[in-house]
Amino acid sequence: MRVVITGSSGFLGSHLSDRFLQDGHTVIGIDNLLTGNLRNIAHLSDNPRFRFIQHDVTQHIDIDEPIDAILHFASPASPIDYLKYPIQTLKVGSLGTHNVLGLAKAKNARFLLASTSEIYGDPLEHPQRESYSGNVDPIGLRGVYDEAKRFAEALTMAYHREHGIDTRIIRIFNTYGPRMRLDDGRVVPNFIGQALRGEALTVYGDGQQTRSFQYVSDLVEGVSLLLMSNFSDPVNIGTLEEMTILEFAYRVNEATGNTAGIIFKQADRIVGDPQTRRPDTTRAHSVLGWKPRITLAEGLPTTIQYFQEVLWANKL
Repeated sequence: MRVVITGSSGFLGSHLSDRFLQDGHTVIGIDNLLTGNLRNIAHLSDNPRFRFIQHDVTQHIDIDEPIDAILHFASPASPIDYLKYPIQTLKVGSLGTHNVLGLAKAKNARFLLASTSEIYGDPLEHPQRESYSGNVDPIGLRGVYDEAKRFAEALTMAYHREHGIDTRIIRIFNTYGPRMRLDDGRVVPNFIGQALRGEALTVYGDGQQTRSFQYVSDLVEGVSLLLMSNFSDPVNIGTLEEMTILEFAYRVNEATGNTAGIIFKQADRIVGDPQTRRPDTTRAHSVLGWKPRITLAEGLPTTIQYFQEVLWANKL
């Protein structure tokens, strides 16, 4: 297949580019580099089946050759990014999704939308099933990301129903691994960066809020399986290995040998930060035969090693 991946130089987009090239496909990567980095795809520069286009998908997209599938992963995805770029986040979820769906329609291509567990907001249902409509504050600070993704899902289904576009929606839960940015504001790079610098890990609130951390290769496998399936309703992809942020902090300190401990910042918890987060993956298992395979004990050392290399390179 010839596959277009928007957000191709980002954390997830670059891993997806690797996977689809590995599977024998041709990949056209699109990214405006607002939060992505060309270093993530530098190793693909000599691959004849990979082509990169620097472009903002909120502007019209024109690709001459046939396209079989489009994976729409373009968007700021961490709180520090979408709070810095609120309007760009809303535009890529609305105008960007509209443009990419238009391209899928013109090329008769299958379309997969990268949605998020954030569409559930601060959930009142636990774990979160795809049928749960969420608890989201549309005018809160996090609303620029949450509502952008909720609108993108609605638009995707409208194109599916109105124009017969072959669509997929994946709701991604907390994912970690190599190629995350140290400064992207999410808890995994925050904690690992602090631990490797010998600093105390900063826990906001009481640390009892929970997350479920899945390794990036499990997410990529879920994307591949969903794209190749015949299922158009949203599908959660995430691990069931739930833990508190405080427990995760202890795990990072133990894995890195950091003895600086933990400090709490009670007043600095991010407004709207979900208290719990764990997917119900019954649908992914029954429809796709998917289940996560990499435990935190397996994925965390690889991620720590990556950040060690990044910190070392920054010192040179």
